[in-house]
Amino acid sequence: MNPLLARLHPYPFERWRELTADITPNPALRPISLGIGEPKHATPALIEEALMKALPTLSAYPATLGEPALREAIAGWVQRRYGVALNPGTQVLPVNGSREALFALAQTVLDPAERDALVVCPNPFYQIYEGAALLGGAMTHFVPSDPARNFAADWAAVSEATWARTRLLYVCSPGNPTGAVMPLSEWQTLFELSERHGFVIASDECYSEIYFRDEPPLGALQAAQALGRSEFKNLVALTSLSKRSNLPGLRSGFVAGDALLIKAFLLYRTYHGSAMGGLVQRASIAAWNDEAHVVANRELYRQKFAQVTPLLARVLDVQLPDAAFYLWAGVPGRDEVAYARGLLAQYNVQVLPGSLLARSVAGHTPPNPGTGRIRMALVAPVAECLEAAERIVRYTQELPEEFTESP
Repeated sequence: MNPLLARLHPYPFERWRELTADITPNPALRPISLGIGEPKHATPALIEEALMKALPTLSAYPATLGEPALREAIAGWVQRRYGVALNPGTQVLPVNGSREALFALAQTVLDPAERDALVVCPNPFYQIYEGAALLGGAMTHFVPSDPARNFAADWAAVSEATWARTRLLYVCSPGNPTGAVMPLSEWQTLFELSERHGFVIASDECYSEIYFRDEPPLGALQAAQALGRSEFKNLVALTSLSKRSNLPGLRSGFVAGDALLIKAFLLYRTYHGSAMGGLVQRASIAAWNDEAHVVANRELYRQKFAQVTPLLARVLDVQLPDAAFYLWAGVPGRDEVAYARGLLAQYNVQVLPGSLLARSVAGHTPPNPGTGRIRMALVAPVAECLEAAERIVRYTQELPEEFTESP
């Protein structure tokens, strides 16, 4: 067996199942899960129709590079969304969801013979980043986060010696779990560091189309172009249709940016056997070419967050995020695991303890930035999310005084 497999940590949801195995949730209340970020809004009819019409493609092997029409649809969307012109033949590659690509990209970038290589990522973070680094033979360096800036990564806290060993940097904007969006000034800092030290930047942008401010979130390619870096050297952006179009089961996304990186990634994926099926490609074309369903989807989230956030703010430290569909809330007493266990047992509501989405790092304050916080995914219909919020309010108001006191 590959010995690197032993370095992998249990996935957050697996750890949560272990932590709650002894709990019998209140049977008088129907279960409501705010734990997993799985979109629950309806799949657009136009995409279902495209799938049905594409059934004849089942008789042919798909190409890893994807159909020209799909790459052109993706490039067209990037142009409309970000004002960035891409070459569909050299700067765009369809992938089977951003999760698969985020992992596989590290296997393309990292040199397994280099023993002191680092992969840098924010903390809290999406655990695929860490797994990709470990199975690529690298070590992970977690960047301290600043609670005063909505847990934004403190890039200045990373030493030059660390940057010199960095081969790949994962960033997530809008962020999971905080929903924070990186401004142009942060991108400029990262681009300058990448230019100085030669590492690759992988920008995870899967939440880019669910936002609550007037302007859509800034994307990595958009930021690079604004700063005169239109060749996108050592930069790729990754996104998918899962959140944008309510299609988590379709497993469709793309990687775009540096043509040299795309070429190398295509070579890796050709051997990996990860070509996107014809049905998925045709449905993806329909999705990327239509914006009406995205606007309607975003409005549903805006209505939901406008109702749920003020209700929860009565008892939790929580505010409307910049984007994404999570609430990153501080709980009374700072023991987020005990809080979440009690909520499940008494009110049959699942949330995810923030400490499961982060790593404890010596010298950081706090060591684990998820301490005292929970992540709530508002993916269910409005009525269900409101019912969950009302239960959370009641539960929190009923907490004994000794629980709510900070240690």
